[in-house]
Amino acid sequence: MGDNASDHASNCTNVDTLMKRYYLPAIYGTIFIVGLLGNLFAITVYLVKMRPWKSSSIIMFNLVVTDFLYMLTLPFFVYYYTNGDSWTMGDFMCRFVRFAFHFNLYRSILFLTCLSVFRYIAVVYPYRTQQVQKKRWGILVCIIVWATAAVAVIPMTTMISLSEFQNVTQCLDFASSEVDTVWWYSWLLTVLGFLVPLVIVCMCYFSIVRALSTGPHTQSECRLKARCHVVLIIVVFVLCYLPFHISRAIRVQTNKPGFDCLVMTRAHAAYIFFRPIAGLHTFFNLALNTTAGDQFQKACSELFSCFRCESKRKEVCKVVVIS
Repeated sequence: MGDNASDHASNCTNVDTLMKRYYLPAIYGTIFIVGLLGNLFAITVYLVKMRPWKSSSIIMFNLVVTDFLYMLTLPFFVYYYTNGDSWTMGDFMCRFVRFAFHFNLYRSILFLTCLSVFRYIAVVYPYRTQQVQKKRWGILVCIIVWATAAVAVIPMTTMISLSEFQNVTQCLDFASSEVDTVWWYSWLLTVLGFLVPLVIVCMCYFSIVRALSTGPHTQSECRLKARCHVVLIIVVFVLCYLPFHISRAIRVQTNKPGFDCLVMTRAHAAYIFFRPIAGLHTFFNLALNTTAGDQFQKACSELFSCFRCESKRKEVCKVVVIS
């Protein structure tokens, strides 16, 4: 009986600790390396070769920048978790990094929602396409998204603080905080920051499908790309964001006195597992550029052509010098 109790206590306390020590740094590190390179390349394409800019281009560029800024928060977590949950950068950086992580996550969700709406307008109301593609709409949408995400995430900074545990200073995620307001804030953020955008994206998809099945030119390349674009956005919501929000809600609900320790540990382990899964949205977002239209693909081809020409020019120069 004593051995069973000891095993139960070990399982209760060590599963989530081991996942934070080994799983999170490995996944976050991989996402950081791949995402940083991919988003840097995409930013280069937009700044160097994308002309002229339309409203959709402005939104896509802001989405790429958002993912790039999201990438910059990951090294802090890699260092934190490999250091045994020991935070050494002070209270301000703890709040700032946690804030930036969620701020860019929810900006990404809102930008994807806006792109779905723009695709919906382009397919269902094609005669309004020229109007919504004007730059001012893209700029206006980006300002609204930045402001909305900031207002939604700023309250989180009051629920994040340093905590002392076994002489180790920890920077706890807000879902692991015991502040009374965490429960209602978590649900409010989930509903307004995820469920409402998910409903909007799904409505846009079904409207696009209905328009493609009944309207003229249903098999046109432009309309089919619009459908693929929204399908990919739904995949991001379902595979990346949905498990993250479900596991966070369970974590918040079970992180209370009175719950069995094993239940709390398993809920925490599930939340730890799905947190970096949400970060995989950056890979899907990079793929969105290829379905956004031929303009980005053409810009990539031109950029690669420039690289090849520059490489050949250097080789010719070397041959001339040697000769």
